[in-house]
Amino acid sequence: MTSSQSPRDVQDVGCSDEERFQLELEFVQCLANPHYVNHLAQNRYFEDPAFVNYLHYLLYWKQPKYAKYIVYPHALFFLDALQDPEFRRAMVHSDFKEFVHKQQYFYWRFHQENVAKEVLAKAHKKAAMEPSHT
Repeated sequence: MTSSQSPRDVQDVGCSDEERFQLELEFVQCLANPHYVNHLAQNRYFEDPAFVNYLHYLLYWKQPKYAKYIVYPHALFFLDALQDPEFRRAMVHSDFKEFVHKQQYFYWRFHQENVAKEVLAKAHKKAAMEPSHT
């Protein structure tokens, strides 16, 4: 309990604001793992309206003042995807989980390379548009 909280505040939610922040951050970051999302689906968490509401509540992590604490940006992608009932239903299937995991790998594998190519292409285009000094 922090000095600014009364025992009643902690009792209402079961933990301090700081602990809640850390717990929610950890949970949101776990969503970056398709195997964990599959585990949640197979254990029917997504069938619980309270849990689905909790996922909706967690969208506040997309705000810049909270997102800056996210180490695994795919967590926010999955948090968004989990707002869709179809995606939640599909994640129960191992073959879909593996498809998503492979797509995540390919994104990680080629993203830097693709960004570098885009930057280089923009630089070439800009250079081509500038008048030559001959």
